[in-house]
Amino acid sequence: MTTAPAPPADLDGVLARMRGLAAVLPPDDGVAVFNGVYLAVTEEIGRRLAAGGFADPGTAAALAVRFAGRYLDAVGRDGSGGRRAPDCWRLLLRRRSEPGVHALQFALAGINAHVGHDLPLAVVDTGRATGRRLPSLEADFDRVGEVLALIETRVRERLMPGPDLLESAEPLTHLAGAWSLARARDGAWATARLLWMLRRHGEAYEECAGLLDATVALTGRLLLAPLPLPRRRPRPRPRLKQLVPQSSGSTTGAISS
Repeated sequence: MTTAPAPPADLDGVLARMRGLAAVLPPDDGVAVFNGVYLAVTEEIGRRLAAGGFADPGTAAALAVRFAGRYLDAVGRDGSGGRRAPDCWRLLLRRRSEPGVHALQFALAGINAHVGHDLPLAVVDTGRATGRRLPSLEADFDRVGEVLALIETRVRERLMPGPDLLESAEPLTHLAGAWSLARARDGAWATARLLWMLRRHGEAYEECAGLLDATVALTGRLLLAPLPLPRRRPRPRPRLKQLVPQSSGSTTGAISS
């Protein structure tokens, strides 16, 4: 029986873990698709931290590490034999190789689980660990959201089928258009506010967190519904690591691409 790895201590550790996953996962694996998306997000957050793009760099870095840590913990628990991953992540982990699920669906299902479930919990964890009150975290929450929005736009552009399949891919187009990152972010902040008020009420907090997982998992099931598309001549899967232009400033060597 294997055990889940310890959570990374800093952003360099987060990036090392994600790059390690990218090196060993097959490119068509559903987790690999999301990991490529999220690696691009985290690298961009690292660049913006180095360039002074956050109101409180220390707290923003702590939020980024706790946010990423929840995803890495879920992946690490898959097959570890210990405490199972949240239901919203188990869907992607179990369907990662399922035929008929498009790469865009894997990417959106991962973003749904990470933003809808992990982000509000990470916000509360960060406030508790740093002693900061929730309103003081909102500015950096919004800046992280800006990076997520930028990456999501690139993901949709890169992973949607080309014009020659646009009409036959209508179910995928409809499904992708029905899910909104902006609404998920708004919901994540509202949930974080509720969880913050319940943070000293253990049973109520755990019940709310459990219902959050179940609700996000329901959306994930819809996003991962098989949608067979006509086959066409294979072409290389788009690389997801470089989804945003390099911004000014640099971080430590672990963040360089």
